[in-house]
Amino acid sequence: MGRKLAPTVALVALLAVGCGRAGSTQSDSSSQRPAAAEQSAPALHAHPQAVEPVAGAVAQASQPAGPPSSFSVGGSSGSVAQPVSDAQVRQELAASGLSATTSKAELTPGGLAIAPINAPPVVQNIIDAGNQIAHLPYRFGGGHGTFEDNAYDCSGSLSFVFAAAGLLNTTVTSGQLMSWGKAGAGKWITVFAAPGHTFMYVAGLRFDTVALAQTGSRWSARSADEPDLSSFVVRHPVGL
Repeated sequence: MGRKLAPTVALVALLAVGCGRAGSTQSDSSSQRPAAAEQSAPALHAHPQAVEPVAGAVAQASQPAGPPSSFSVGGSSGSVAQPVSDAQVRQELAASGLSATTSKAELTPGGLAIAPINAPPVVQNIIDAGNQIAHLPYRFGGGHGTFEDNAYDCSGSLSFVFAAAGLLNTTVTSGQLMSWGKAGAGKWITVFAAPGHTFMYVAGLRFDTVALAQTGSRWSARSADEPDLSSFVVRHPVGL
């Protein structure tokens, strides 16, 4: 596809507040979020599609690609962040020296995910789409006005990758994800959703904005160790 889509522990607390994890009844929001944005999903301006690389072996490289040099939360005073291009994704995956496993995704040194060989195409598409926005910064409400953005919040991130895989045709909030799909953990994808925050696991790797603050990538091997984990609803896409 030719389309471009879209480090510190201290930042975790900031993201937690930004994603509305203090128990707000507004999805992925705080009192600063306009009510209209929470109550209705915006019109779809563009429908993203997942891109290659597909799951499988990747070439060896002498020097792995490093993580992004900086990460910002909220607005930035410098150049506007842009989604990772197809070529950049392929280059980093090739530089990782890793090859896809049969059932669990792998994490490259640069913070991208390699899909399992045996993963269904929709799971591979989700991982490909996640790689496109993995290093983009966090912004409260990012990704909700349109799928294509230069920064995303927690539910905006999940909305982007699910839309890319054809599982959504509009953006959703974390509260809406609490009743999306089917109850319980999935074989390939498990979504954790609460009124103010959401994250998910895809083929064993975590995808969320908390990991972004810590490592500069939305992908991580972080466990679901939230102290308020019992307040999250566990869901999964039908059939996955």
